[in-house]
Formats: sequence, structure tokens, C-alpha cells
Amino acid sequence: MNIFLAGVMQGSKVDQTIHQQDWREPIRAAIDKHLPSTQVYCHFSCHPNSITYELSEIRATFADGLARAAQCDVLIAYVPTASMGTAVEMHEAWRTGRVILTITPMKANWAIRFYSDRIFADTAEFELFLAADKLNDLLAGKRQGK
Repeated sequence: MNIFLAGVMQGSKVDQTIHQQDWREPIRAAIDKHLPSTQVYCHFSCHPNSITYELSEIRATFADGLARAAQCDVLIAYVPTASMGTAVEMHEAWRTGRVILTITPMKANWAIRFYSDRIFADTAEFELFLAADKLNDLLAGKRQGK
């Protein structure tokens, strides 16, 4: 299985900074524990200094990320606040029929509701879903067009 780990980096920041990225570790730990043979692509791990990239490198990096989101089996989105990049990644995964799992308090947000196959209030709820082996059921249903 191939997972794309998406989530807020810049969000609504107006300067050249990013949100704390410590949210990635509990999600990666849950994946490692419950889906040990899974391949995970994490943009921040591959591009920790992308906030400093020049426009040409931003374009190439974003395009690569969108292609990966479109090709993954599962996209996991962590969205505690609005994130335009994550929304575009979610769109690409949705467009190609991928499973989208979203961890967010924004359950009323239209984009979150539209693109997500499952919405979790927090990482603990997400981990319970993985522990119960519900992802395989969701993947099988998606393959069957449910």
C-alpha cells in the first residue's frame, strides 16, 4: 500500500513560516504500528526547507506532490486549519478515485466533507480506525465502486 501524508504547512500564514509539523509523528507511528509494510510519502520529510524554494522549484515540487497524491492508494490529510495545498492534493486523490482519510476539527467544511471518505476528530480516533482494520474494508469498497 502507498500512502500520501498531506497536511497543513503554511495554512493561512502571511509570512514565510510554516505551522508546527509535530503532527506528522503520531500519524506515522500509527501507520507503522498498524500497517507496517506501507510506503509513506511525506512532503515535509522530503522537502523540509521548501518554504525557501524559488518559484521554479516550488512549481516542480508541487507538481510532483500532486502527481503522487493522484497515484497513491490512500491520502491522509491533517487539516486543523484551512490549507489550500492540502485541498488541491485531496482533489487530485479524489479525482483519481483514491481513499481519503481526513483528521480535522472542521467537519462542517464543504471541501472536507466532499473529498473525505472518512473524517476523524483527532489522531487517536484515526488510530482506532486503523487498529480495527477498517481501512482494508474501505479500500475494497472503493475498488467495487461503493
